[in-house]
Amino acid sequence: MSAALTAAGDLHRLVVRNLRRELRILDGLIVNTALPVIIMVLFVYVFGGAITTGSSGLAYIDFVVPAVLLMSGGYGAALTAVNIADDLTAGMIDRLRTLPIGGWTVPAGHVVASVIRNVAASGFALLAAVALGFRPDATPADWALALAVVTGYVLAMSSLAVLWGLLVRSTQAAGAFSFVVLFLPYLSDGVVPAETMPDVLRDFAENQPITPIVATLRSLLLNQPMGSSGAVTAAWLAGMVLVSVPIAALLFRRRTSA
Repeated sequence: MSAALTAAGDLHRLVVRNLRRELRILDGLIVNTALPVIIMVLFVYVFGGAITTGSSGLAYIDFVVPAVLLMSGGYGAALTAVNIADDLTAGMIDRLRTLPIGGWTVPAGHVVASVIRNVAASGFALLAAVALGFRPDATPADWALALAVVTGYVLAMSSLAVLWGLLVRSTQAAGAFSFVVLFLPYLSDGVVPAETMPDVLRDFAENQPITPIVATLRSLLLNQPMGSSGAVTAAWLAGMVLVSVPIAALLFRRRTSA
């Protein structure tokens, strides 16, 4: 059997292992899936009547749903930091090191499992949004591109989460990353228009990655003008993955070489 096929088999087994572990933690699964939906319901029905969508002219539910999709996938992806930190501190990595598997497949298994799980969670959030009144206007090609954007975002957040989980020394510290990822959309154009924010916050909101990603999803799902947001989104997502993956690989080798 070739080395590539052996590595693919190792990766598959680790992905299945990580997915099964998540399915066994029922309370965590419910929270990860339900929390963004609860946030969406809160904003649409409690705050939505008091929030204007600025120059976009969209109904508030249409305005906020793209951000909720990112919250849903991103929050779960950020918890990958906890999973890999738990493997490091609980001795699972030491057990895996006794097996003839490639070291890179361990963090890669966490990332792939996260992408599968959290893209599905974003799909659940989308179904909930449709039930609440969200009415997308997208062609099949638009849907495919929107799926690619969400998948790319989850991949980027999962890669950064693995990097953070390898940097810290406890699962408690690893969990801090999920709060950053969950609340970053609030400081973007995703929940309220950036044009309504004070100058300092507006400058931050307009130049952080969530804003162009949300704008790209709005343009794809709601037939809005895209402008340069698609190219900026691709640059942000590719940059996050290309920076985090080699650093995470280096940190993983250092953490497991002792």
